[in-house]
Amino acid sequence: MRAQATLLVFLMLSASLSGCFGQEDTPPPVEVPTEPPRFFVTGPDGLPVDVPLLSLEFNFSDVGEDGPEPSIGVTSSGCIFFIALEKVMRSCDHGETWEEVQGPECSPTTSDPYGWVDPITDRIFNVQMIGLETSWICWSDDDGETWLGNPHDSGTTPINDHIKLATGPWTSSGYGVVGGISQTFYETAVYYCYNKLAGIFCFTSFDGGATFEAGGQIIGLATTNGGLHGAISSAPDGTVYVTPRVETPTVIVSKDNGLSWFERTMGEDIGTPYPRKNSEVAADTDSNAYHVWTGPGGTDGEGNYHGEGIYMSRSTDSGESWEQDSIRISPVEVVSYAFPQIDAGDPGRIAVMYLGSENGSELGQPNLDGSPWNGNAHYANSNVSYHLYITYSLNALDENPVFHTVRVTDDPVQVGSICLNSGDCRDIGGSNRNLLDFNDLHIDRDGRVYMAFTDGCFGDCAMKESPQPEDSRSRRGIMCYLTSGPSLYESVGDLPEF
Repeated sequence: MRAQATLLVFLMLSASLSGCFGQEDTPPPVEVPTEPPRFFVTGPDGLPVDVPLLSLEFNFSDVGEDGPEPSIGVTSSGCIFFIALEKVMRSCDHGETWEEVQGPECSPTTSDPYGWVDPITDRIFNVQMIGLETSWICWSDDDGETWLGNPHDSGTTPINDHIKLATGPWTSSGYGVVGGISQTFYETAVYYCYNKLAGIFCFTSFDGGATFEAGGQIIGLATTNGGLHGAISSAPDGTVYVTPRVETPTVIVSKDNGLSWFERTMGEDIGTPYPRKNSEVAADTDSNAYHVWTGPGGTDGEGNYHGEGIYMSRSTDSGESWEQDSIRISPVEVVSYAFPQIDAGDPGRIAVMYLGSENGSELGQPNLDGSPWNGNAHYANSNVSYHLYITYSLNALDENPVFHTVRVTDDPVQVGSICLNSGDCRDIGGSNRNLLDFNDLHIDRDGRVYMAFTDGCFGDCAMKESPQPEDSRSRRGIMCYLTSGPSLYESVGDLPEF
């Protein structure tokens, strides 16, 4: 378990003695080793700006179990749910202790896990993929004390992969009309999406996730335009977003609870790298939307290598239109990325987590396959290490937003490459697919940020001065949360420390 990391800026002051002391008595200067900065305050181009750093403090908690591709959520009681593999881990004491709480109504096996906590109803969903044939969804309405479940809960067309589930408000059109007819229907719409070779399929449940009968295909072939996809997200006005894994950043949008969908593109000035992972969308309390993705690295006109970046596009009309000039939210010192996740509170107040590397000296050096490295984590060599970063903004809707970034971890989360293409993973002292496909970030009702990530450099690896990729094959589940700092809800102000 990592010790608490207090992330504040300290100003080191020194004073020299003179006057009554002669030159011979002056002590020699002490050389203080310098470390790369772990705090960055940047503008919309990733370059430094002269703005005071936000005071942010974080705490880590070892869940005590393996936790690749974890999901996280917090109920109104303050209980935290960390869902990975077949297990639902619960902590109701801010991560001091954890217990396994899924019941026999939940699947005992999985091929792909996903979890979700409904921020309106507190229903906890544990979603497991059973082979490629179906999904077994179980749910709890009492903080995981008791569960109900459906072992065949995958909509009308089984054979599914890359499963995702989320909830959102009912609208006054489309499936929302059906959802609002009777009190026997669940308070929120429950969405379930998966991919097949034929594309992305999304379904809407009217009974709180017990069954999924309405829906179908929303985009085409995985081999052409996005059969793989990111998390589902929704806005307070009921708008729903799904992000396909494509070259040009794209969102698929529904305004009628999944009856119909339309596509919007952005980021043509940046694009996405290959191999690539999912982009993500979050909406604030006014239903403004923020789409973040990893932009590729490469060479400039003079042949100099530059690294990747995390970029953002904003929509202020509920996904109808998006700005086309991409904003860089990550500092230029961070040159390689994996697994960006975002959540939002009040307008302009966002938090984005990601894995990143500051090993810019490796750009252009031989990558895993001997070619010049352009920052893509899939091909990172053994001199590249990845840490957990979080970027905050309290004015992300401004013309010139400011981003406050903290490197949260003291030791690496992964050393060497991170497999971003399951068909091309590498055995380097063990598979480099140990982290699987994603991490997760959500805020609670106070606007406090909670992060779930997989630590690939755990135990002995974290203790080594120069760990190597073969040391970094763990997949420990770690929860990290904001202990004190600004809430993403303006009315809350500064969060008190637990």
